[in-house]
Amino acid sequence: MKKNKTGKYFKYAVGEIVLVVIGILIALSINNWNQSRKQNIAEKEFLKGVKNDLIQDKEYINLVIEQIEPKIKTFNLLNKELPELYNEDKNSLDSILRIYFKGQRTFYPISGSFQSAISGNEINTYKNKEVTRSIIKLYNSTYGRIIDNGEILDDRWGYISKKYSYERRTGHHREMSNEQMSELLNDTHFHFIQMRWYRNVLDNAIVEIDELLSKIE
Repeated sequence: MKKNKTGKYFKYAVGEIVLVVIGILIALSINNWNQSRKQNIAEKEFLKGVKNDLIQDKEYINLVIEQIEPKIKTFNLLNKELPELYNEDKNSLDSILRIYFKGQRTFYPISGSFQSAISGNEINTYKNKEVTRSIIKLYNSTYGRIIDNGEILDDRWGYISKKYSYERRTGHHREMSNEQMSELLNDTHFHFIQMRWYRNVLDNAIVEIDELLSKIE
């Protein structure tokens, strides 16, 4: 009798342990499922935010390029024909200088969604590693290069916009000797070289943004 009772108690105890273990496993499974679900939601929200940011970035990059393009054309014209324009067509020279000395814009990205994901190291938990790597490369490398080149361009613009403030303020060129015309070309060329390089960097960024947008669902 005692043996039978002991056996029953043992089986009961084992059964209780099994039930507890099963309960723990179910709880862990539910918790893991919950965590996975939350991560999936967070990743989708992240990609949605980045996508919206990139669309706005691309629009602003195109706006900057639209402003740069006429300056590139006018410099090429100045470089070829400045003495002739100065001596024979001063009105056209004024018009050209007004285009070149019009304000300058440089690009700074919208990075709220990206910064939010990296601040808590959340980005390393996302499943789509290929897209995540592309996003990190864009923000840390490509955008970093754009910002650096934009700051150089801003410095050069600051120099010529201050030096030629009369032309900017009045919309007319001052009287110039041959040496001063050469100086004008040298100053604008220094700015033009950086502006042309900056334009190329922006063009490459648009290609990269388009490729990234095509990967984001």
